[in-house]
Amino acid sequence: MHITEADSIDELIADCADIPPSVRQSPSHAPLPRLAPAWEVTDGCHAQVKDLDEYV
Repeated sequence: MHITEADSIDELIADCADIPPSVRQSPSHAPLPRLAPAWEVTDGCHAQVKDLDEYV
């Protein structure tokens, strides 16, 4: 089987419509997003840029 990328949105929709229901994942079973830990400016972060005139 040779798979090519869709050239238009209509072709993409048609391609997606060909996916069997048993393969599609319902939104109720979608994986939950991971929560990233809160980011904080530590002394180490601050030390890396403290002598710079401009932080880019």
